[in-house]
Amino acid sequence: MPLATSSTSATPSRAAPAAQAAPAARPVPAFEPSHTLRGTRILSLALNLPGPAALLRCQRLGADCVKLEPPAPAPGHASGDPMARYSPNAYAALHEGIRTLQADLKTGPGQAALHAELDAADVLLTSFRPSALRKLGLEWHALQQRWPRLSMVRIVGGAGARSEEPGHDLTYQAEAGLLAGTGCALPASLQADMAGALAASEAVLQALLARAVSGQGVCIDVALEDAAHWLALPRGWGLTTAGGDVGGAHAGYGVYPCADGRVAVAALEPHFAARLFAAAGLDPATDPRAPETRGAVAAFLEGQTRSGLDALAALQDIPLHTLPPE
Repeated sequence: MPLATSSTSATPSRAAPAAQAAPAARPVPAFEPSHTLRGTRILSLALNLPGPAALLRCQRLGADCVKLEPPAPAPGHASGDPMARYSPNAYAALHEGIRTLQADLKTGPGQAALHAELDAADVLLTSFRPSALRKLGLEWHALQQRWPRLSMVRIVGGAGARSEEPGHDLTYQAEAGLLAGTGCALPASLQADMAGALAASEAVLQALLARAVSGQGVCIDVALEDAAHWLALPRGWGLTTAGGDVGGAHAGYGVYPCADGRVAVAALEPHFAARLFAAAGLDPATDPRAPETRGAVAAFLEGQTRSGLDALAALQDIPLHTLPPE
């Protein structure tokens, strides 16, 4: 018997309830960058710096990250990654939150461990030369046949035909012109390696986006040589050469001595430069590229203490950072 949709009872009807306020809208949860790669597994075979740095970035984006590295070369060594020997602190920092396994990929058990991890991986990250990948059975077409949804990000030294050439961060920086003006001093940081790590983590995202569309894995090469040249582009444009505003031509942009150390001033935009010039007793509209302007700014800063300059920056909204003596 169908349910009645209305009542014919003589019982008096209830009064209609008073209108109620609409429930408050729930706040939209803030986007958490650390959740971007949640549910994704990255397997890395990459040693030294660029690969582990890229893997750490993926881990911080929420990926489940596994590193398969060679066995320790001798008793007393914790890892077969050279980074663990020449910089244990760096190795520890790069592998925080990373599940690390050891296997000799040149053996049957090592290959079995590798294949078990590949069965669960979304992206494989490597830093071997192409010839070494072939010896390990890790050519792209072979991987694609067995694991069609697996993507591969290969960190190499040089691009294309130069991928077999030996090199390191220092040689890539030298080739890109990033050592200009430093004499024989070593660079302050491993710029090619770290830029390559950023490019590799970006390639992981590209690969996952491509698979979301096609259902198939893709292979992307990341060359440290290219990463160094990318960092060197501002120099090629003339921005950081002697005639460029961030290369020394603009008085509001530079590193100056002060009374008890140094100060890095970045008052490049007109409103920042005007405040700096006014503090130095100059007309705010002074030409920032005139040699006498730089001299006047240098003379003003040389007489100031670091604490005084820090206070000036806070009061006048001037971008600067004070440093101890060299």
